[in-house]
Amino acid sequence: MKIALAQLNPTVGHVESNAKAIVRAIDESRGLGAELVVFSEMAICGYPPRDLLLVDGFVERCAAAVKIIGEQHTAGIAVVIGTPLPAGDGNDDGIANSVVVYEDNAFVGYHDKRLLPTYDVFDEDRYFEAGHRSVVVEVAGKRVGLAICEDLWRGDDSGFSSRYDDEADHVQGLIDAGAEVIVAPSASPFVLGKADKHRGILRGHATTHGVPVVSVNQVGANDDLIFAGQSCVVDSKARTVHESEAFEESVSVVDLESNGEVSHRVLDDERAIVEALTMGIRDYLRKCGFKKACIGLSGGIDSALVAALGVRALGGEHVVGASMPGRFSSEGSKTDAFALAENLGMRCVSMPIETGFSGVSESLNPAFGELGERELGESLPDLTQENLQSRIRGTMMMALSNRTGALVLTTGNKSEIAVGYCTLYGDMNGGLAVIADVPKTMVFKVCRYMNEHYAELGFARAPIPVSTIEKPPSAELAPDQLDSDSLPDYEVLDVIVQRHIEGHQSASKIIEETGFDAGEVERICKLIDRNEYKRQQMAVGLKLTTTAFGTGRRMPIAQRWTR
Repeated sequence: MKIALAQLNPTVGHVESNAKAIVRAIDESRGLGAELVVFSEMAICGYPPRDLLLVDGFVERCAAAVKIIGEQHTAGIAVVIGTPLPAGDGNDDGIANSVVVYEDNAFVGYHDKRLLPTYDVFDEDRYFEAGHRSVVVEVAGKRVGLAICEDLWRGDDSGFSSRYDDEADHVQGLIDAGAEVIVAPSASPFVLGKADKHRGILRGHATTHGVPVVSVNQVGANDDLIFAGQSCVVDSKARTVHESEAFEESVSVVDLESNGEVSHRVLDDERAIVEALTMGIRDYLRKCGFKKACIGLSGGIDSALVAALGVRALGGEHVVGASMPGRFSSEGSKTDAFALAENLGMRCVSMPIETGFSGVSESLNPAFGELGERELGESLPDLTQENLQSRIRGTMMMALSNRTGALVLTTGNKSEIAVGYCTLYGDMNGGLAVIADVPKTMVFKVCRYMNEHYAELGFARAPIPVSTIEKPPSAELAPDQLDSDSLPDYEVLDVIVQRHIEGHQSASKIIEETGFDAGEVERICKLIDRNEYKRQQMAVGLKLTTTAFGTGRRMPIAQRWTR
């Protein structure tokens, strides 16, 4: 049996465009000799549709589009397409997360997803009614068992397997119903390391049941979620006989009767991050209707990384940098910003903040005096003065965005955002927080990786100035300021952040297991908890880890729980 894996990049809600892409993939699959073509979960509307599912007419339009495709475009081939459908008899019985099957322009059957993930970024219990059937259809002379994403994973890929302890084993149900091959459309977001878990789960099903397993994943980025694709086929002997390229659309035809295991490409974490964030930037701007981006270039390593990713995603001609020196900016930071822009082939303009800072200070100081407060700069360090500089920069970046139509890419990393080492309405201003899920230590690693592999990544030269990588990190908002004045070494900070946020560990647990200074750990954990109000006002951040700031982490702001 020849199966085509149609790994497409849908735009959420753009049913007509997604339908056209599906039809093109069907035609291509037919031309390649495929007997069955499988699309991803919710292929017709894109995943996740979220509250669009509640909008009057949305589900009906999706169902109608799939019906047209099935009845008019499936001559000589069978298709499996993911779509929302009215559940039950369609009379206020809710919505199902479904796949429909057509062959030779005739309806064959459908399957409603049985296991609805409701954890991390998933809210499927909010929208869908769970299916209760094990559906096996006969197409192309084979009995094909249908599963959808979590039906196959059962939370094993994300640490939530206990959620399904009381649920029936859907795959076993398909085998009991006579399935000769398992086909599973999926929309599984990218997380570092998850692809290996998925391969292992597929091999486990094949080993247990002795049937081939086909998993077709969505590719592309929608809002905070990135989908790597990496659609996979494991044969009845648990050999990986195909894996689609990561982060690329593709239509691949696999003969289930063919012999021979293929080697899958293992991406280094650094390379995976580069590819994921490049796609995240490109798709976010394209799907939101932006063609250009702008970035504040401080001469530091965070803005350098974001700029390099922005140029890789959009091209240097579509990215503009802004150097915004202030009274405490070093000459090296200014020259590094322009050197970076030259390396990347992007424009960089100078927008000094001193005039604006002086003007705002002159307006504020009389009022501060009336209130009995000290004037700005009267004594240093002065947090108000530091934040004011950042907010002037944020205002200027938004003005640049308004004038040019370019979306502002913010440059804060996960370490700084975690502890609030960022300024609300200042450096947090923007439309997309590109590296909000990248710890500072990984920022350094990715930048070094980019420089070492620049040609492979499509750069004309090493993009990041060496001086940017080697100099001590600093916000340069006060005389001789360094990040280390306020924060522990990033090698220590990042361990605390990872354990507290992704591992959900208390300060006492972190102290016990790491031996770090107790006072420092407790201080950092308090900073993390105290700065939730900032994070809930930041731009959309691209997800890379098991727990990112955003839709998958829902901490209260007003709370007094201590850990």
